[in-house]
Amino acid sequence: MSEALKVPIMADMMTAGTTPDILFWVGSAGSFDDRAKKITRAFVKLLNKANVNFAVLGTEESSSGDAAKRAGNEFLFQMQAITNIEVMNMYEVKKIVTCCPHSYNTIKNEYPELGGKYEVYHHTEFLQQLLKEGKLKISGDTFKGKKVTFHDPCYLGRANEVYEAPRELIKSLGVDLVEMKRNKLNSLCCGAGGAQMFKEPEPGSMDINVLRTEDAMETSAEIIATGCPFCNTMMTDGVKAKDQEGKIEVLDIAELLAKSL
Repeated sequence: MSEALKVPIMADMMTAGTTPDILFWVGSAGSFDDRAKKITRAFVKLLNKANVNFAVLGTEESSSGDAAKRAGNEFLFQMQAITNIEVMNMYEVKKIVTCCPHSYNTIKNEYPELGGKYEVYHHTEFLQQLLKEGKLKISGDTFKGKKVTFHDPCYLGRANEVYEAPRELIKSLGVDLVEMKRNKLNSLCCGAGGAQMFKEPEPGSMDINVLRTEDAMETSAEIIATGCPFCNTMMTDGVKAKDQEGKIEVLDIAELLAKSL
């Protein structure tokens, strides 16, 4: 991205005596994965454009503990969670927004019993709000008329019943939103949740992400929109496996919006 992005650090803001309205929880994927970093940058570009007063924890942010918990290591999960909660409570964090449904689900639903009670938003919910309030202006020309299908992330859709925010954002781009046969409550997992991202698949007739990519291909969509860095990786790999790289693009909703400013 050509223009410089403003990414305030929580510790620096507190030193300067200022408090952000929102903590942007970047997540492990958004911090370290080269592809997911592009989603992080796109979202920051949108936050900057809407003049949102936000900050990140920077080096003080650790893994949310989602992968450890799903893999069955409750002890490690609680260690990671409590460390994060202590940091966030020290900064008196009230509102959190994240691009990762795994972090979203964990911080929203599993941190409260460990002492971490926050208002937690997925970036699509937050962006939809900015759009409604007129703080974010999107051009409907960049992707106008293109066929787009949306893959529901498990931890956003079925786990937290957030279905409409991402779809409303996609529709605001003036595209033709086409649904896969399995969508919303009946959506098919991309194959990465439950810590499956970090292991080889068990023997079977087909990898789940390839099966899900076939669902997307049936819609004849030119773009598969995602709302999760894990889903983005799995769908991208699925598109490669089906030799559709030149025909189908996989983009996070934040990237679609950032390209449409």
